[in-house]
Amino acid sequence: MTRARRSRTALICYQRAMPPSLLLHPWRWPSALKAAIFGTAIAALLWASLAPGEDVPGLARFWDKAEHAIAYLTITALGLALYPTRCRRLVGAMLVLGAGIEVLQATMGFGRDGDWRDMLANIIGVAVAAALAVILRRRP
Repeated sequence: MTRARRSRTALICYQRAMPPSLLLHPWRWPSALKAAIFGTAIAALLWASLAPGEDVPGLARFWDKAEHAIAYLTITALGLALYPTRCRRLVGAMLVLGAGIEVLQATMGFGRDGDWRDMLANIIGVAVAAALAVILRRRP
């Protein structure tokens, strides 16, 4: 067998043996894995938002409104990557979650206070993630 033929054969065998990369296609992941990842992210967001103020670690405190926008942008982008066919439902759920957390912060007495500016930052984060998803889907 010539060297060129051997390398071509190895390449063909390698391509047949390797399944498509699932890391690049999160919407193809098993439903249980997607639910576990997104559920863990939501749980972390709920804990960071509703835990008593002194229990939340302050690793690198940044401007509070930017933290809200970045958190909701990240979790919405994660949800849109995992569930691309449920864009409207996911964006609506994230908006309701952001508003609900602010209402809960305003009504509970754990050193947290709800703020309409935080809710606006949450909305901005969700909107930016949704806009990025629309732009990335329309690209050729």
